[in-house]
Amino acid sequence: MKTFGDTRRPALRADPRGGGNACAPPVRSPADARQLVRHALAALGPLPTAQVEDLLLVTSELVTNAHRHAGGVTGFGIGVGRDRVTVSVSDASGEPPLYERQGDLRPGGYGWPIVLRLCREVTVDAGPDGKTIHAAVTVDR
Repeated sequence: MKTFGDTRRPALRADPRGGGNACAPPVRSPADARQLVRHALAALGPLPTAQVEDLLLVTSELVTNAHRHAGGVTGFGIGVGRDRVTVSVSDASGEPPLYERQGDLRPGGYGWPIVLRLCREVTVDAGPDGKTIHAAVTVDR
């Protein structure tokens, strides 16, 4: 598994229940999360289209997985570094994501491998109250 070595705090946070940061709307769906990412990226200036699409896909996959497997998003953040943008998604499950090879034709199980493939670094911080996944995508600024 890839690791995330940059420990800077995310620049933008949203409480999924609507509280917390008054300027950040709650994250209730992948579309909400993608909108927050687009807003953060707009402040960076133009980025290569492929990098923006990778970051939006990673965002969608992480939020979808939190809803599908962990009861929903409990926290969301975006961190901007010199050469990376990191999306952090928290949920209430302490169970780490599973990476299972699909041997049959059953649906699902593709999001986590997509995240691992597109990201420069990925870490999972798990504890008794849930986990946070930090996924960093390289950007050319």
